[in-house]
Amino acid sequence: MEKIPMTPPGLAMLEDELRNLKQVERPAVIRAIAEAREHGDLSENAEYHAARERQSFIEGRLAELEDIISRAQVIDPAQFSGEVVRFGAAVTLADEDSDDEPTYRIVGAHESDIAKGLISVHSPLARALIGKHLGDTVEVHTPSGAKSYEIVDVKYG
Repeated sequence: MEKIPMTPPGLAMLEDELRNLKQVERPAVIRAIAEAREHGDLSENAEYHAARERQSFIEGRLAELEDIISRAQVIDPAQFSGEVVRFGAAVTLADEDSDDEPTYRIVGAHESDIAKGLISVHSPLARALIGKHLGDTVEVHTPSGAKSYEIVDVKYG
């Protein structure tokens, strides 16, 4: 069984979603199905079919979350320090073409969110960064061509 790396906040986020699905969403959809059944003929009851579809989604997501959580390998980036890029590092890069300096935190695949600066450990950029040191230059192959970045800061915690 393959372990899934994630940070403590990533695990907490998944556990919150699981708890919400079990305690709020599942009971609500069960009530919706019961109400729709009271309306009679189920073959033409759109509310019933929508509620059953929602129930199917919830049950599938519950199974998925339970599997992910059971295989989670929680890695606390606060345990690390230094100038080497590892899982959990917040890495500031200097884009050698545009002089932008974005910062990305390397996290597990299930907690990644590029809009929040969280990139998956499996992404091309993270794979290029892991194991590199402060001051190193990395080249990442993107759909629009190769991009070069210099690592200007590495932080943990």
